[in-house]
Amino acid sequence: MRAVLDYCTGGVEREVPASTVLIYEGGKTGHLFVLIRGRLEVIKGDSVVAVLSEPGAMLGEMSVLLEQPHTATVRAASDSVVYEFDDAAAFLRDQPAVALLIARLLAQRLNVATTYLADLMHQYGDHGNHLSMVGELLQSMINLPPTQVSPGSDRQSDSRL
Repeated sequence: MRAVLDYCTGGVEREVPASTVLIYEGGKTGHLFVLIRGRLEVIKGDSVVAVLSEPGAMLGEMSVLLEQPHTATVRAASDSVVYEFDDAAAFLRDQPAVALLIARLLAQRLNVATTYLADLMHQYGDHGNHLSMVGELLQSMINLPPTQVSPGSDRQSDSRL
């Protein structure tokens, strides 16, 4: 994702001391961040789900594109430097090449998720437990209309269980 850095001339370069939170889960800022250097942790609930250190890594893109609150907290794991775009939607409209890079990134994430879910379905689909619902999840991911995007909390139980 280093290619994103070539398009970030309009962003504000911001130094982020270790332990500083850039994005709060459940908040809605409209900001997009692009990592220049350092390490950032992505935290969902109480768990660190990813550590980003590659220059060009983007944060906040899902919230901007879906016009939804942030799905995770992002905190600096070390002293870091980021580009910050206060009006990320305008930045993406002005930089369609960045929007395309984000689309490719999201497509890669979706491919990994669906491949993993399909593997789970293949391995455990006939076990009759909650893993047998993977097929339903895959089908809903494929057919989900844009207005129904609402993943909810991972702490909510499924009423069908």
